[in-house]
Amino acid sequence: MSAPNSNHLLLVGDKSTFAIESGITHAYERLSFRALGFFVLHIGSHSYGVREPDATMLACSFDEVKDRIAQRATHIAPFANVGDAGKIADAYRDAIYAPNQENEQFFGIPCSEFSALIYSNHLKWAPDGDEAFDDSSYVLQFDIEDQVRLIAFKSTTDGYHHVPQTLRDVWLSADDFYGVLEKWAAAFEASWKTLPKQPK
Repeated sequence: MSAPNSNHLLLVGDKSTFAIESGITHAYERLSFRALGFFVLHIGSHSYGVREPDATMLACSFDEVKDRIAQRATHIAPFANVGDAGKIADAYRDAIYAPNQENEQFFGIPCSEFSALIYSNHLKWAPDGDEAFDDSSYVLQFDIEDQVRLIAFKSTTDGYHHVPQTLRDVWLSADDFYGVLEKWAAAFEASWKTLPKQPK
């Protein structure tokens, strides 16, 4: 597989806090594919996602960013201010993936309601529906007044909880966060438009 075109590698933001990195290897006419390449999130100087030239089709990642921009200030939850990010990460994994959780509560919320809140308020950013985050990465987003909180981690391979050394808990202004999303989306679409398209 050929490497991503060096003219169509993007890095928007600051890796030490929050940045989006992507690369296009092949562009496609079909919008449900958009392009082949990679999409990586940098949060607190740690990367989440597979940085390989053929990691994923990029339509899901692009559409998810656009959706998050459109849904600004709606990614809310009553537990968003809980100080221990690891507890939030593990509650998410338990509620969504672990068996026999029907009678459990997370932050005082019954499992079924907790899971429904994750989906209805789009608290999970990654995985985003394709193979971009097949490295067991997860990213949760919370809008908290004029700030955004990102909790990112990788899961264990033999259980449901997070790997402690991969956990990052970053707070930044909503303007800065959504500004990165808007700049990346515009730059990615502009790059895609300039590339010759392959039918598929």
